[in-house]
Amino acid sequence: MSGAYDPAKDGAETDFRARMSYGDYLHLDKVLSAQTPLSQSPDELLFIIQHQTSELWMKLAIHEIRAAMAAIHADRPQPAFKMLSRVARIFEQLTSAWDVLRTMTPSEYTSFRAALGQSSGFQSWQYRAIEFLAGNRNPAMLKPHAHRPDVLSELESILAAPSLYDEALLLLARRGFDIGTDARRADWREARGENDAVLEAWAVVYRAPEAHWELYELAEKLVDFEDYFRRWRFNHVTTVERIIGLKRGTGGTAGVSYLRRMLEVELFPELWKVRTVL
Repeated sequence: MSGAYDPAKDGAETDFRARMSYGDYLHLDKVLSAQTPLSQSPDELLFIIQHQTSELWMKLAIHEIRAAMAAIHADRPQPAFKMLSRVARIFEQLTSAWDVLRTMTPSEYTSFRAALGQSSGFQSWQYRAIEFLAGNRNPAMLKPHAHRPDVLSELESILAAPSLYDEALLLLARRGFDIGTDARRADWREARGENDAVLEAWAVVYRAPEAHWELYELAEKLVDFEDYFRRWRFNHVTTVERIIGLKRGTGGTAGVSYLRRMLEVELFPELWKVRTVL
């Protein structure tokens, strides 16, 4: 085509025989060759990419949650605000991704479901890490990972240390608030229960945000995170029901009924309850 624009004339690099290219930096050969459908169904590729990209976003969420926890632990909550905002946006992205998977009909999924064997999102160790990091701690959920000593060790190390919410509560204590039994916990593996002292501490913060602005903003960032996390879980339930109805999951779970039970889990219970007592 006569007169076609050549970006090289404006300085764009086009010779990468001895330089790092975009594909080199992102290792796209590895990423784009990681999809290996096991059936002849053209819809299996959507299923694979949906879950692979979700795992990449979860990897970033874990990175940001850990960074936020480190900042809070160091009495520097302000950098954690940006990190927690990013985690919330990650889950907004993950929530929107279900819209793509919902274009798959039950007939299309059935055409390759048998090829999945017993593999299931229930076995995602990164999802388990996010739950453990956030504070939903159930050691029974380690069992699906017992065959991977490296993964099991990673999850055990998360359970052995304070969660994101634990770090927030310990910050409350360092700022002079009474957090009751949460100040004396010895075993971080144990699931914590609701604590009236913690509820009252958050109530004090919420009644006078101008006097406790950092704690107030931290609380709202935590609620924002859980808000988007809940939306992601809810869209997961509706997507699964739309595609497989009430059948059992490939990993043996009760499917939709199991996922609905997970909707009842509260990561930061006092931060939700404080809205009622104000």
